[in-house]
Amino acid sequence: MSSKLFSDIPFARFQLPAVVQQGLDETKLTCCTMIQAQTLPIALEGNDVAGQAQTGTGKTAAFLVVLFTWLLKQPAPEKRKINQPRAIIIAPTRELAIQIHQDAQQLGRYTSFRMALVYGGTDYLKQRKQLESGVDILIGTPGRVIDYFKQGVFDLKAIQIMILDEADRMFDLGFIKDIRYLLRRMPKPERRLSMLFSATLSWRVMELAYEHMNNPQLIKIETDKITSDKVRQTIYYPSNSEKIPLLLGLIKQHNPQRTMIFVNTKRSAERVTAYLQGNGHKTALLSGDVPQRKRQSLLQGFQSGDYPFLVATDVASRGLHIPEVSHIINFDLPQSEEDYVHRIGRTARVGAEGDAISFACEDYAFYLPAIEKYIGHKIPASAIDPQLLLTPKPPTRRKSKKKARSTAAASHKRPHNRRHKHTRKGSSKPQRK
Repeated sequence: MSSKLFSDIPFARFQLPAVVQQGLDETKLTCCTMIQAQTLPIALEGNDVAGQAQTGTGKTAAFLVVLFTWLLKQPAPEKRKINQPRAIIIAPTRELAIQIHQDAQQLGRYTSFRMALVYGGTDYLKQRKQLESGVDILIGTPGRVIDYFKQGVFDLKAIQIMILDEADRMFDLGFIKDIRYLLRRMPKPERRLSMLFSATLSWRVMELAYEHMNNPQLIKIETDKITSDKVRQTIYYPSNSEKIPLLLGLIKQHNPQRTMIFVNTKRSAERVTAYLQGNGHKTALLSGDVPQRKRQSLLQGFQSGDYPFLVATDVASRGLHIPEVSHIINFDLPQSEEDYVHRIGRTARVGAEGDAISFACEDYAFYLPAIEKYIGHKIPASAIDPQLLLTPKPPTRRKSKKKARSTAAASHKRPHNRRHKHTRKGSSKPQRK
């Protein structure tokens, strides 16, 4: 199968509804990617699809175009209530759900569909009210969707189209029981259109597809390499003590425009962030325990250029479409070969180019053979020039949570009223006049 990203098939060939075509035109989507070109003719005919493609190849636009077109051409179920969604899109992470919602609002701006986004960590009552006020398309993560479902805020009896994104990640994160719970409460597979997308169509993903879908047609966009040819991969072999000096030296050498730096632990993320900030680099930190509002604020700052560097654990390796990421640096090699592919897939998206630099250090070098076996080739190695190792300035100091709380509490204390100083002997209570 061809390894190129784009086909020569324009979206206009499918005679899409005018409001859908207008959304595509304004987002400058003219020709289909390979996954889009193969998905649309099958799904628009009402056939279920199980699709596999590399990250960054346009899977989201593929299922959104089908979703809008299908709902526009199919009548809503009779006696449907306003809190009964017609379509549901389930994503494994908050970041991916938010990204899908943003893309859906952009592509579907000229449709009249009401879209609701639900995910954990924030806006519980706000999301609930949005569902109660009426929804056509529900986008969310499994936990929060099930929470509202069990409370009777909405039901799934009117679902006409179901989309499951990043199905392999659902298994990795332990959500598969939740997914089956939701699927069993929807109309039977033959009474709805179902689409499943995954980076890999493993046997467990296909078992899910055949159990809860109506004879899905398989689409695999395969290339000679699992990773994109547009990503220039390099690996260094530093000692643990050389990692920070090497990181700073590479930043000075490459002068990257927008860089994501991946680490394996929260502690490592905090350490790398402190050194980058201490050496004059504005850096955002993204880990699993960052509150959702702050997480979104940091991501927006990274996308807008306020933070040229984003240090992240694997919470950010999937589902984020951040344009113009020029460099990916694996400060820690990932423990999973699939995570390596998803990490470096944050750059060179939709035909662009990018650099992926990895450190095979004393702690994580032994993961390299499995990664190279998985991607099907050796990663070119680069020698460490001593001039590349910069002597770092001290890292910034972070206040401990306990100290921060005590400081905040002290700043909010009210000054004592003078008359309270005059108390009876042996008593802490003020004297009454």
